[in-house]
Amino acid sequence: MSDKAKNNMIRTKRVKVQSVNRSKKKNYNLIVGGSITGVILLMILIGVFYTPYDPNAMDASAKFAGISMKHLMGCDNFGRDVFSRVLEGSRTTLIVAAGTVFIGTFFGVIIGALTGYYGGVVDEVLMRINDAIFAFPSILLALVFISIFGSGKYHVIIALGIAFIPSFARIVRSEFIKCKNMDYVKSAKLQGAGDFRIMFVHILPNTLTVLLSAIMIGFNNAVLAEAGMSFLGIGVQPPDASLGRMLSEAQSYLFRAPSYALFPGVIIILMVLGFSLLGDGLKDE
Repeated sequence: MSDKAKNNMIRTKRVKVQSVNRSKKKNYNLIVGGSITGVILLMILIGVFYTPYDPNAMDASAKFAGISMKHLMGCDNFGRDVFSRVLEGSRTTLIVAAGTVFIGTFFGVIIGALTGYYGGVVDEVLMRINDAIFAFPSILLALVFISIFGSGKYHVIIALGIAFIPSFARIVRSEFIKCKNMDYVKSAKLQGAGDFRIMFVHILPNTLTVLLSAIMIGFNNAVLAEAGMSFLGIGVQPPDASLGRMLSEAQSYLFRAPSYALFPGVIIILMVLGFSLLGDGLKDE
C-alpha cells in the first residue's frame, strides 16, 4: 500500500473518531440537560398540586427553624416553609421565563421571517428598528418598561419579552436568508404557493433545530433576568414567591439561616445548567 493511501486511511479514521466524539458530546448534553430539566419540571408539577404548607403562611414559632422532617428546607425569618416557597417560586420563575420566551419567539419569528424572506426596504426598516432595540442590554430595556408601567409578574413578562424579540429576529432572519433560495422553495413557488405559505409552511420547519436551540438559551437568559430583577426588588413582588425574590429576602440572614438562600440558589443554577445543556445539544443536531 502506498504512503498516499495510508495517509488517506488515517485521515478517514480521524474523521470517524471526531464524528463519534461529537456524537457522544451531543448525546451527553441532551441526556444530562434533559434529565436536569425534567427533574425541575417534575418538582414544579408536584408543587402545582401539593405543597406541605401554604407558601405564604407565617408561623412565629418556626422562625429560622432548621432542616428537619417537618421542614425539609427549614424556615425563613417569617416562619414560612422554605420548601413550599421553593416549589412556588420555581413555578413563578418558570412562568415568567416561558412568557418571556413566547413573546420573544412569536414576534421574533414574524420579524425575522419578513426581513429574511423579502429583504429590501422591509429588511432595512424592520432591522434598523431591531438593531436600535438590540443595542440596549435587555435588562436595561426591561428596567425602563418597569419604571413606566410598574413592577409585578406580568409586567416583567412583557418587559423581558419585548427585550428578547431582537435576538430571536436576528436568528430567524439569518436562517430565512440561507433557505429562501433553496430548491424546495423554488419548487413551491413554481407550484403557485403564496409567500406566507412558503415562509411558515416550507421554510420555518427547516429552521426548527436552530430555533429550538435559541429557545433553550432564551429560557436560560430569562431565568437569570427574572432572578436578577426580582433580587433588585423590581420584579415579582411580595407576598408572591420567586427564586430571585427569595434570594433577596435571604441576603440579610446568610449566617443565621443559610438554607434560606442555598436552596433557591441551587434551583436557579440547575435551571440554567439544564437549559444551557439542552441548547448546546440541540445546536449539535
